[in-house]
Amino acid sequence: MRFMNFSRADFPDEFLFGAATAAYQIEGQAFGGAGPCHWDSFAATGGNVEQGDDGARACEHYLRYEEDLDLVRDANMDGYRFSTNWSRIFPDGPGTQNDEGLDFYDRLVDAMLARDLKPFCTLYHWELPQWMSDIGGWRNPDVTQHFADFAEVIGKRIGDRLSHIATINEPWCVSYLSHFIGEHAPGIRDIRAAARSMHFVLLAHGRAMQRLRGLGLEKLGIVLNQEWFTPIDDNPESARAVDISNGIHNDWFLGGVFQGAYPQIVLDDLDPHMPAGWQDEMPIISTPVDWLGVNYYSRGIMSANQLPGAMWPHVIHHRGSLPRTQMGWEIYPDGLYQTLKRIAGSYSGCTPIYITENGMASDDTVINGEVADDVRLAYLNDHINAVARAADEGVPMRGYFAWSLLDNFEWSFGYEKRFGLVHVDYDTMVRTPKASYYALKAAIHS
Repeated sequence: MRFMNFSRADFPDEFLFGAATAAYQIEGQAFGGAGPCHWDSFAATGGNVEQGDDGARACEHYLRYEEDLDLVRDANMDGYRFSTNWSRIFPDGPGTQNDEGLDFYDRLVDAMLARDLKPFCTLYHWELPQWMSDIGGWRNPDVTQHFADFAEVIGKRIGDRLSHIATINEPWCVSYLSHFIGEHAPGIRDIRAAARSMHFVLLAHGRAMQRLRGLGLEKLGIVLNQEWFTPIDDNPESARAVDISNGIHNDWFLGGVFQGAYPQIVLDDLDPHMPAGWQDEMPIISTPVDWLGVNYYSRGIMSANQLPGAMWPHVIHHRGSLPRTQMGWEIYPDGLYQTLKRIAGSYSGCTPIYITENGMASDDTVINGEVADDVRLAYLNDHINAVARAADEGVPMRGYFAWSLLDNFEWSFGYEKRFGLVHVDYDTMVRTPKASYYALKAAIHS
């Protein structure tokens, strides 16, 4: 058996280890009175999701959560990051809540506490209710108030037992990836839709923060996905391509949350498409957070796209020569270290930082009851060591959550990409811990 070469002694005393999941990806949308969400309709549209998969059954975590939490506990982990499904709580509209859904999250949180696991809750991990999508979704300013209402319901019901609360997971994916690139639900490719959703998703975060503060809740934050960008060469055009990419992917969201300002290099193009009066809402967006979640997977090598008729933002993302995961993403742990140094130095200062997602997909199979995933084992080991390096240099690191606990529904990639520490047989739902699970378990043993 291969081992990881770090221990808890390499991290601050209060540092936590855990694993992360998301509601739609594991729970099973068909259970517990959940209403339709925009991922259901997106998946039902041919060509959007590999093999036509959807989240109706997923990993049946709604039925098997006790078994899954045993896996977290038995891996010597301190915390479990989960998300609440908006469409499970408000299945039909903003007025009537589904008590069956709230009861499930009651049971889930209590089960974590019974296993001495700290519950890290993300309120929104992309399950936009279909009723909200039908009236414009993240392009409609009403979404910000409806989301704040949802946050308040969750806060009142389980907030007293939660260790940490994040409002929204990966607002870049919620907005730009889904409304300009069109890769995720609702699958729109429109610059105005992108601009408005990029603003409203942060305004929803800010309004939810204020509601939760009003309930007296603490340890409130947001989860931002970050990518490390480098130029393909020394040309000024390539350096500008990096600045644009940082602006759209990283600085728009970091700047909004921590500085109440968007990067001008992005506003130069998006300002005509922004909602009227957006500047007046920046103080809400920059409501102080208690912690920051960072999701990191890979790097981007950038150059300028100078071809006639090139689509905004006029940059090209190149594939480098490093080994890649099943997703085609380069394995670049130094990018995580550099990202953490950049965030703490330019934005978050002393705000505690948790790695809320980090992991890789591989084509894992069970052979004689075991899953040999040595590449993932090395990936996690190298990235966790990058976190330790950042902590040693003063970045206020407080935790690391591997993505993901389970193989699951990987959005537009369906069930073909396996990120889990634990293999899931989607026919039988049998869980089989992989070699990386056992190696992480040994490394973080107290």
